[in-house]
Amino acid sequence: MNLVHVNGADLAYDEAGAGPAVIFVHAGAADRRMWAAQFDGLADTHRVIRYDQRGFGGSGDAAGEYRHYEDLLGLMDALHVDRATLVGCSMGGSYALEAALAAPDRVAALVLICSGLSGREWPESMRARAAREVHSAVPADRLRAYASRTREPDPADVEAMALAQARFLVPEPAELVLDMLRGVFRRTWTGPQRTERHLEPGPAARLGEVVAPTLVINGCLDVPEIQEVSGLLSDGTRGSVRLDVPDAGHLPPVERPARVTAALRGFLTELHSGDAPGALA
Repeated sequence: MNLVHVNGADLAYDEAGAGPAVIFVHAGAADRRMWAAQFDGLADTHRVIRYDQRGFGGSGDAAGEYRHYEDLLGLMDALHVDRATLVGCSMGGSYALEAALAAPDRVAALVLICSGLSGREWPESMRARAAREVHSAVPADRLRAYASRTREPDPADVEAMALAQARFLVPEPAELVLDMLRGVFRRTWTGPQRTERHLEPGPAARLGEVVAPTLVINGCLDVPEIQEVSGLLSDGTRGSVRLDVPDAGHLPPVERPARVTAALRGFLTELHSGDAPGALA
């Protein structure tokens, strides 16, 4: 693990290989370990970088106000990456989109996997399902205390929330998914108060401005409202390619690592050949 100081925070990262740069941006329910198969699988042909966002994994705490897409661009500056393909999952996809809109000349291509979309509110059906299936795992009074940092988190509550979140997102969560989520809740409930900001106006209203070739990967077992976002992205970005993974939920790089790695390799091969990426089998 390496550390680099970006925008006031120490970010943990791994780097391997040589060639066109590919940067992996993890999901909000994960950390940089989710990219193990893709990181190793592309290092023979690309310069691959995976990192922990501030407040996750081996990176420093998130405190005060910050913007994840600015950290992503700052990481590129610090590591002397002029231009890269950005591969983001869940909210990591939204941060990659924000970076592509803020600095289009820095982004060679986008891969958006079960992506979030900042600037778009989740529908009531999503919020109600999350409240019923996830937030109910821990009593509301303790959740409020953890959110306000007025109570040390009970390890049993961390475990309960990690398991509930994992089952909400992934049909058959592996131990890695559970371990990443344990880390997410421990950091969220014990770290300093923070305020995340986004690009304004956000990507939800600006998909037509995205100029980078884009691959959208959708997990067909993902939450329906998240799958709707995949549809918005594939319909709204010019010339995008969509790949549906029938036996994956919200974290296809972990659930179906070989399938996702092969899709990335095919997309990148076409990109670097100068051809417009076409349909993927």
